[in-house]
Amino acid sequence: MRYISTRGQAPALNFEDVLLAGLATDGGLYVPENLPRFTQEEIASWAGLPYHELAFNVMRPFVAGSISDADFRRILEETYAVFEHQAVAPLRQLGANEWVLELFHGPTLAFKDFALQLLGRLLDHFLIKRGERVVIMGATSGDTGSAAIEGCKHCENVDIFILHPHNRVSEVQRRQMTTIMGDNIHNIAIDGNFDDCQEMVKDSFADQGFLKGTRLVAVNSINWARIMAQIVYYFHAALQLGGPARSMAFSVPTGNFGDIFAGYLARNMGLPISQLIVATNRNDILHRFMGGNQYDKDTLHASLSPSMDIMVSSNFERLLFDMHGRNGLRIAELMATFKSTGKLKVEQERWTDTRKLFDSLAVDDETTCATIAEVFNECGELLDPHTAIGVRAARECRRSMSLPMITLGTAHPVKFPDAVLKADVGEAPHLPAHLSDLFERQERFTVLANELKAVQSFVAEHGNRGKPL
Repeated sequence: MRYISTRGQAPALNFEDVLLAGLATDGGLYVPENLPRFTQEEIASWAGLPYHELAFNVMRPFVAGSISDADFRRILEETYAVFEHQAVAPLRQLGANEWVLELFHGPTLAFKDFALQLLGRLLDHFLIKRGERVVIMGATSGDTGSAAIEGCKHCENVDIFILHPHNRVSEVQRRQMTTIMGDNIHNIAIDGNFDDCQEMVKDSFADQGFLKGTRLVAVNSINWARIMAQIVYYFHAALQLGGPARSMAFSVPTGNFGDIFAGYLARNMGLPISQLIVATNRNDILHRFMGGNQYDKDTLHASLSPSMDIMVSSNFERLLFDMHGRNGLRIAELMATFKSTGKLKVEQERWTDTRKLFDSLAVDDETTCATIAEVFNECGELLDPHTAIGVRAARECRRSMSLPMITLGTAHPVKFPDAVLKADVGEAPHLPAHLSDLFERQERFTVLANELKAVQSFVAEHGNRGKPL
C-alpha cells in the first residue's frame, strides 16, 4: 500500500513511513493511493468476529508490505484487550431504530483510545526495528492528549509533548493528561485556544530544524493511522444491526472531521452507509460548509463540548481532495487561498454532489443540556455533551426511520460534569474505579505564552528524557 499527499508534491510513502511522517512535506495530508474495497459477501463473513479480528480484516490492506500478519494480529489483540467492555464498542438502544455506539470503554474514556492505543504499539514496533528515537508533538482540545499519553507512555524511544489550551479543557480531561508522570511526558498549557495549539504543531512539522535532527511524529488525526483505526467501528456497528444486508446512517460529533471521514472511507470501502451527519456545536465551520458551501473562519467560542471547540478542521482537506478528483495541485491552491483569506468555497456541482451523503447540524449549549435531559428521561441513558449533540443532530436530520441511526458516543459523561449538572438529571456521574483517585493525584504541566519559539525552545530543551536534543 502506497500513500500520497493531498497537495500532490510530496513523495509517495509506505505505511511505516507515513506513520512516522504525519504531515507530508508539501503541507498536505497522506491518503491511500488506492482504497481497498470489500464485497458484501466478505463483509457479511465477518459477523460475530471478536473486535481485534474484525480490525485485522479491515486494516490489513492499509499496512500491507510494512508489517507481518503475525505481528499485526498480536498488536491488535494487545490493543483492544485493555478495553473494559468485552464487546469493546457496545451498542445501546435509545429508541426505535436509534442507537448509540459507546466508544468510551478504553483507558481514557474517549473514542481516541481506539486509535491511540494502536498508534503507540505501532510506533514501538517500528522504532525498535529502526533503532530510532522520535518526538511526539500533538495538540488537544481535550481527549487526544490523555489518549496519546496513555497509548505511548511506555514507548522506550519516544518523548511526548502535548499542547492544550490553558483553562479551556474540562478538569477531568486536564488531570487525565497532567497526572501521568514520566521523564518522557511533557504537558504544555498554551495561553490561547485549540487552533493556536494546532497551528504551532503544524508549523513545527513544516520546519523541524529546532529538533537538531530528531524526527517529529504526529498523534493528531492528521496521522493516517488514527483515521485507519476509526474505520473499523463503523463496520463493527453495522454488522451488529444487520449490515451489510441493510444500509446504515451515522451521526458523528466532530470538530476536526477525522471521525466522520473514517465513516466516509468505510462507505467507499463497501459498507452500505446512506447518510453521514456532521454534528457540531456553535463552532460551526463544518455545518456552514455543509449547509451553505461556506467554509470560513469565525470567532472561536468556549462551550460545554470543548473537544469540538475548533475553528479549522484539519481533516476536511482529505474530503476536499476527493471532491476535486484527487487533484493535488488544485487542493494546494485552495488551501493557500484559505490560509491567506480565511475563506473557502467549492464549485456548486461538487458541493451538491457531496450533500447527497452528508447532512449537518450545529447545536448550542442550551439545546445540548436539553438533549441530555430528554434522553435520560426517556430511557435512563446519560450522555456526555458531545454525544448529546450527535443525538440531537440524528433526530433533526434523519432522512429515513426505517434505517438504523447510530450516533457515535465519543466520551464518558464523567469527563464533562458541568454539562451533566446543567442538564439537571441528578448528581454528576462517578469516575470508574481505575480513575477514582484522579482528583488526588499530583499534576505536572507548564504554562507557556502563545508563541511558537517559546514552545519549540521548550521541546528542544526537555527532549530525550530531560536531556537537550
